[in-house]
Amino acid sequence: MTRIRLILLDFDGTLADTRRANAKAYVETLREEGIMLDEREYLEKYYGMRCPEFMLKMGIDDPIRAERLRRRKIELYPRYFSTVEINRPLWQWCISMRRTGVRVWIVSTGHIDNITNVMRHLGINEGIDGIISGDDVAEPKPSPECFLAAMRAEGVTPRETIIFEDSAIGLRAAEASGAAYFKIEL
Repeated sequence: MTRIRLILLDFDGTLADTRRANAKAYVETLREEGIMLDEREYLEKYYGMRCPEFMLKMGIDDPIRAERLRRRKIELYPRYFSTVEINRPLWQWCISMRRTGVRVWIVSTGHIDNITNVMRHLGINEGIDGIISGDDVAEPKPSPECFLAAMRAEGVTPRETIIFEDSAIGLRAAEASGAAYFKIEL
């Protein structure tokens, strides 16, 4: 039997329930631009979508404007951290696995600023050995590139890795990586 040496965690929707915080920050950002979107619509139609794709869906095709709005969303995001909750059972299991020498990484399509800000808020910086964000890969999920990059960085094989994901796109990427994976539902 192969020993597990690496745990890879998607962040939004897997390790942390950030749905409401993301929704509220995007709603406020777009409202400032005169674009009306409510929290429920964002959660039902757009949650989990990468920012550039989301901006296009909202009719924002100017890259400069889209980048300005992305930065504004990041600026507003901490206002809503009181709505963020950690997946406590998964986190506790990861901490216990780290005590046995297993490494724990976050692998997310999210932007590094958003991930690290929420991690700091939740107080989980010390329990993570590495992060691969959407900023670090050329091909986002459903490409397995992000998972394979973490495995390479740790010098482990897919057989020595477990991935936790919540989205269909993330699960496709996990499967394509060759590692064992589990679907998380918060």
